[in-house]
Amino acid sequence: MVKIGANLKRERDQALLTQQELAERADVGYPTVSRIENDRVEPHFRTIRKLAKALGIDPAELVKGDE
Repeated sequence: MVKIGANLKRERDQALLTQQELAERADVGYPTVSRIENDRVEPHFRTIRKLAKALGIDPAELVKGDE
C-alpha cells in the first residue's frame, strides 16, 4: 500500500495551501485530500500526479519513503 500522507502534508504546508485549496488546484475532492493525508485511502496514481502537478513537484516526491 502506498502511504503518502506525511509527504503530501509536508509539501502542502510548504506551499502554504489549505487542504481545500490543494483540492481545488488538483481538481480532486477535499475529502480525498484529507483521507490521503491521514493514510485512510491508497490514492490512484493519476490522483498522485494531479496533486503533484498542483504542488509543482515531481510525483516521486510524494511516494518516496524514509529509506
